[in-house]
Amino acid sequence: MKRLTHAVMLLLGLSMVIMASCTKDPDNGGNNGGGNNGNTYNGHEYVDLGLPSGTLWATCNVGATKPEGCGDCFAWGETTPKNSYEWDNYKYGNGHSDNWDYDKLTKYCCQAEHGYNGFTDNLTTLEAIDDAATANWGNGWRTPTELQVQELLRFTLQEISFQNNVQGLTLTGTNHNSIFFPISNIDDDAHYWTSTLKTSDNNRAVVFRIGTLHKDDIVGDITDGKRRCGLFVRPVHSN
Repeated sequence: MKRLTHAVMLLLGLSMVIMASCTKDPDNGGNNGGGNNGNTYNGHEYVDLGLPSGTLWATCNVGATKPEGCGDCFAWGETTPKNSYEWDNYKYGNGHSDNWDYDKLTKYCCQAEHGYNGFTDNLTTLEAIDDAATANWGNGWRTPTELQVQELLRFTLQEISFQNNVQGLTLTGTNHNSIFFPISNIDDDAHYWTSTLKTSDNNRAVVFRIGTLHKDDIVGDITDGKRRCGLFVRPVHSN
């Protein structure tokens, strides 16, 4: 009888362990970001990379359920994904996809030649209402600025890595915590929006690019992209 009772207790204990392991939402990415210790904000995990500004980087892209997932694509200044990304369906433009008629911007424009009927508002950073990170993950999350991406690249070590057979770039901070940015193929690039408008050409915004420099090298750098295009978003948070 004592042996039976002992066996039952062991089975109950094992069941509790299994149940506990299943209650952790795998969609948050677990600890795959690298040293994030399960820190979450609004239900989304982040990593403290020890950056001077204190900026905390999310472990996943918007729309992804794991760090190796690419997630959804958004035009700059839009908060929902689309089937196509053209000037004729861009939220803040009256252009057309069959030509280069992008000089009809209705928001985020400081150059009259790009504004609709000469429109300008001199806004150069996404407002919360137009930020895919904020709209999808809640207040406190936002698309990183160009300066925050510059800081990320300056104060982390970049290494090619694989996560669940997905190739990408791991960035490790001075505190040894790290985050992973995926790309789909070694010959492809992954482009991430910043919240910063390119002031010298208002039809473009600043982009954080993960891509190949040489045949076997994957690096992160800063470039720009047409704001009508659908790119990924990796949110940031500050305490």
